[in-house]
Amino acid sequence: MVIKPKIRGFICTNAHPAGCAAHVEEQIAFVKQQGELKDGPKNVLVIGASTGYGLASRITAAFGSGAKTLGIFFEKEGTEKRTASAGWYNTAAFQNAADKAGLWSKNINGDAFSTELKEQAIETIKAEMGKVDLIIYSLASPRRTDPKTGETHSSVLKPIGEAITTKNLNTSKRVIDEVSVEAANEDEIANTVKVMGGEDWELWLDALKQADVLADNFKTTAYTYIGKELTWPIYGHATIGKAKEDLDRAAAAIKASTADLHGEAYVSSLNAVVTQASSAIPIMPLYISALFKVTKEDGTYEGTIEQIHGLFNENLYSGTPRFDEGGHLFQNYKELEEGVQARIQHIWDTVDTDTIDSMTDYEGYHNEFLKLFGFGVDGVDYDADVNTVVEINNLV
Repeated sequence: MVIKPKIRGFICTNAHPAGCAAHVEEQIAFVKQQGELKDGPKNVLVIGASTGYGLASRITAAFGSGAKTLGIFFEKEGTEKRTASAGWYNTAAFQNAADKAGLWSKNINGDAFSTELKEQAIETIKAEMGKVDLIIYSLASPRRTDPKTGETHSSVLKPIGEAITTKNLNTSKRVIDEVSVEAANEDEIANTVKVMGGEDWELWLDALKQADVLADNFKTTAYTYIGKELTWPIYGHATIGKAKEDLDRAAAAIKASTADLHGEAYVSSLNAVVTQASSAIPIMPLYISALFKVTKEDGTYEGTIEQIHGLFNENLYSGTPRFDEGGHLFQNYKELEEGVQARIQHIWDTVDTDTIDSMTDYEGYHNEFLKLFGFGVDGVDYDADVNTVVEINNLV
């Protein structure tokens, strides 16, 4: 079929297989251009490997360090009448590229929160990888079923303490308006921490250690976004912020439980970028559009793959890692510079519907959003008839 983007609110309900493949190839090309990562990982487990920062981590490990990668994700396969999810097409493209490069790579599609999938991953690691030296935890899910209780918890994106009304870029109408969000109650806060906090990351590392598949001196990291004053009401100091704080607890617990292996567990603080998750958060489309405007003017713009390659090169596999005040690996230092934040604040305070395009880089934001689903990628013929059914090689 000929596939055009179908956008509803802050999501795109379809994806383009050739476009997703081209986008993955762009990221692979960037990593190859940077040269080999010094002392990089060799056996890597990526939990949440099909989109965003997780996909970029897998690409960086494989094509920057020649690593074996096992990717965990939960994606929908395409049919003759319906496209697959973008993550499905991304993974198919990654696997094809890995095959061509002679890189060992396998994939597991299912619920990463479940005990059964953890066991399946461990069986694969034991049989074909030996021991893993890097575990990336990059899951973004609106709900999680606790494997111990069977209870399903749902997350919310709400402020804590009091409701907020704030400026907003309405991407459906392309206007600047206001959005009001009520404050979360205690149950909503607790449920969000259960879904998006560090509990499952901890369960993964416990299972890997018990199975004796963690290498000595292994590293593991989970990703967070902290931001500054502008985004704190709905992010840093809100329900999702509470969940991300729980990652710090989990990192300390993992480090303690793997002390005999001299394991390193970090929370990595990354840039605000366009992802399927961030596009759903009020404030973020306007903030990111302003951020893109400022950083592109300064020549410091970094997308997802640039951030992750920088994280590996400057922090995870550097003799002089950079930490923020909270002890996180500090990769978003360019975004949080005072001068950058002051200029973003000025844009925020003065932009209106008539000046969206001149004061912000909303066009860049929107283009990055479309790319998440394989649309708007250079060199792709979007008028061509394409097959929506694409197989993922090496699917366990």
